[in-house]
Amino acid sequence: MHTYLVGLGTGLSLIVAIGAQNAFVLRQGLLRSHVFAICLFCALSDAILVTIGVFGAEMLGRVAPWFTEAMRWGGAAFLIYYGLRAARSAFAGGDALRAAGQAAPFWPTLAMIAALTWANPHVYLDTVVLLGAVSSGFTDKASFAAGAVTGSFLFFFSLGYGARLLAPVFARPRAWQVLDLAIAFIMWSIAAKLILE
Repeated sequence: MHTYLVGLGTGLSLIVAIGAQNAFVLRQGLLRSHVFAICLFCALSDAILVTIGVFGAEMLGRVAPWFTEAMRWGGAAFLIYYGLRAARSAFAGGDALRAAGQAAPFWPTLAMIAALTWANPHVYLDTVVLLGAVSSGFTDKASFAAGAVTGSFLFFFSLGYGARLLAPVFARPRAWQVLDLAIAFIMWSIAAKLILE
């Protein structure tokens, strides 16, 4: 149980910081658009990556040493693009930012969260590298991985469905503009950090 709780706490501490993926889940929760599918996709993706990290991080580094570098540059390019989209949405204002009736179709939405999840180097650093490194100190790796995966499910579903509590705030177009502008700066700051590293 101790190992499970350490995995849960470590997983939550790494995932809580607002990033590209979390900002998108928050936005979908506010729009009440495809929330279950988005949360489930994120949590299952984390489960796969946590499993790789806990049980095979060392092997991945030996088999594909170029992987981290490729993800860094590809992720930076994608985050810059996503930041530009958010900034354009913020400056457009008006009808483009109303919560009601602005849901994107299911497959393009799923493609976007897939890109934000799997093309984000920070996801790999947090799940594969960092959780993999922390789990190396435990003999019961399965309990550690189960705790970290539980943390992902708790976080994403809380974020996606908890966003509804903020719906009155985001009934105003100005709030959407502020959120989109904040998302743009978050994306660009993560991209700059990736490039400068």
